[in-house]
Amino acid sequence: MANAQVHSTAITAEERKVIFASSLGTVFEWYDFYLYGSLAAIIAKQFFAGTDPNTAFIFALLAFAAGFLVRPFGAIVFGRLGDMVGRKYTFLVTILIMGLSTFIVGLLPTYASIGIAAPIILVSLRILQGLALGGEYGGAATYVAEHAPDHKRGEFTSWIQTTATLGLFLSLMVILATRTAIGEEAFAEWGWRIPFLVSVFLLAISVWIRVSMSESPAFTKMKEEGKVSKAPLSEAFGQWKNLKVVILALVGLTAGQAVVWYTGQFYALFFMTQTLKVDGATANLLIAASLLIGTPFFVVFGMLSDKIGRRNIILVGCVIAAATYFPIFKALTHYANPALEAAQISAPVVVSADPAECQFQFNPTGTKKFTSSCDIAKAKLAAASVNYQNEAAPAGTPASIKIGDKVLQSYSAAALSKDEAKAKDAEFSGQLKDMIKEAGYPAKADPAQINKPMVLLLLFILVLYVTMVYGPIAAMLVEMFPTRIRYTSMSLPYHIGNGWFGGLLPTTAFALVAFKGDVYYGLWYPIVIALATAVIGFLFIKETKDNDIYAED
Repeated sequence: MANAQVHSTAITAEERKVIFASSLGTVFEWYDFYLYGSLAAIIAKQFFAGTDPNTAFIFALLAFAAGFLVRPFGAIVFGRLGDMVGRKYTFLVTILIMGLSTFIVGLLPTYASIGIAAPIILVSLRILQGLALGGEYGGAATYVAEHAPDHKRGEFTSWIQTTATLGLFLSLMVILATRTAIGEEAFAEWGWRIPFLVSVFLLAISVWIRVSMSESPAFTKMKEEGKVSKAPLSEAFGQWKNLKVVILALVGLTAGQAVVWYTGQFYALFFMTQTLKVDGATANLLIAASLLIGTPFFVVFGMLSDKIGRRNIILVGCVIAAATYFPIFKALTHYANPALEAAQISAPVVVSADPAECQFQFNPTGTKKFTSSCDIAKAKLAAASVNYQNEAAPAGTPASIKIGDKVLQSYSAAALSKDEAKAKDAEFSGQLKDMIKEAGYPAKADPAQINKPMVLLLLFILVLYVTMVYGPIAAMLVEMFPTRIRYTSMSLPYHIGNGWFGGLLPTTAFALVAFKGDVYYGLWYPIVIALATAVIGFLFIKETKDNDIYAED
């Protein structure tokens, strides 16, 4: 306990400087990572042009998810490095990989220039970004927590929690400034590259900052005493006493935190642009404003967790979010695109299809094709934000879409060549577009009808949930594991939770919407995960705020 007493003193000016530098570098790293998510719709057109627009957007989301899927592997690689070699060295490696990968995306030729090589290279760069980010968070959280005074770890690590939101905010602002400066047409054609290329300056600043940082005092002391783990992976995951804590951290904390985080920020952005058809600039501005207003609450809940505990704040946040997602997203429709809300009520749509033809369109690898007449009809309606009811048809009957007294028969692409499928898709899409337009479904949200103050309020509430579950999480994860395997142990559950449970949210939500025919049905994914996390967390996870993080076991 002597070590804990030493570290309970107020933090020094030098330590404040180091923590600020760590947080700032992480802001830049998140900026790099989120550029892709913010530009998913444009990326789809530039790099997946060999498919129809809806499929291209799904592939773009899956390429985005690929960066999340590899994050646990980055956590293992860099977590081991951080526990064996040190936190500072690992910081330098991760920022270089992230920054250079992002810069190269800005230079990458499109599908029109080099064909299939373009999406292959793009996905490869996304994987490199995911690996780097997998090693970043655990190091930043561990580094800051090991500098922080006792009873202020929630407050100090909450600054790391703001970096993801600030990085997203920065990326949105750079995109908005570029769009405003050169116009939408130029931005869609070539201007989208500018935010990626600008990242090279952020990379230079981040590297300079991280070179000037000192090593974590806890790691330095452990190294001097010869107590550094020689096999952190075996210790963390090969011994049940540690593995049990890793599993509980995943299913009782980070899985729920992750889906609340991604629903409140990324899914909200996708819902605004893809479902409600709000123009990109307006949606980005509203999301950015909600982030700007909400970000201080990361620190508020971090400080509160130092006083009343971390577990209950995180888990109550999961419960509140799950209980209110449906009314909040329905209210977003009401205030952002009232014409769509009216059409959903006044022009009911029915998809009549052979149930055996209808698949659950979940495709995390991007390799599966959905070519039946039922799957094509449902995917088109889901992408057009059209709610529909499902009606069973006799076996072998092609699917059809009925709106009012008009019926449009779908088609199967299974036996068609690529060119034939493309031509048939264009014909079917045009007919469906005319049909739903006549029924009152708007092609895009009317800017004059958007109630921006109310939309901003709703988006702020979603961000507030994010700050509630995310603000205290770093301190709690740090406090759950001993110093010698902390980097490795906390990184894996965090990145499985955020990389897999969170990163797959857009793809899973779209599949649920297409399956049910309800634009809100995708919300069941974060709701179920958040509630399951809350139950497991309340039953099996203990409060950690008074734990001695310098204890050896």
